[in-house]
Amino acid sequence: MAQIALFYGSSTCYTEMAAEKIVAALGEENVDLFNIADEPIVTASFYPYLIMGIPTWDYGELQEDWEEIWNEIDEVDFAGKTVALFGLGDQVGYPEWFLDALGYLHAKLKALGANLIGEWPAAGYEFEQSKALTEDGHHFVGLALDEENEFDLTEQRIQQWCEQLKPKLGL
Repeated sequence: MAQIALFYGSSTCYTEMAAEKIVAALGEENVDLFNIADEPIVTASFYPYLIMGIPTWDYGELQEDWEEIWNEIDEVDFAGKTVALFGLGDQVGYPEWFLDALGYLHAKLKALGANLIGEWPAAGYEFEQSKALTEDGHHFVGLALDEENEFDLTEQRIQQWCEQLKPKLGL
């Protein structure tokens, strides 16, 4: 068993592909990969370090697999756990709700006592509103990916973010 667990929900495979790239960047031997549709979220209890990936659907909605297990997240003791988040959204098609699900997950985990890491600069993105912005409005609460409009930047963003995370994940 690795020290890091990465949980993701994915309906169109883009979040899954991003998760796989993150695992490759951090080292497959260091990360256990779980689709939340197939693995109970309580499995997170067994890992000191967690990464969670969530796409935003339509008008700021949770992806269906995350929505299905949303209340089960409350059963995990996040106190003392280090958690990094990444989200996928469409800043052109849904600029008023860009990465809102990432913001919802961040708020939930913060309330449950998680030590949240992995903020990402908001500079360079074009959107109207996002619930995933930090209080200063200059960062997202996690890595922001837009496979619809900026797929060509995904690989570089993932590499940079993972390098930023490594010391905080014990790597």
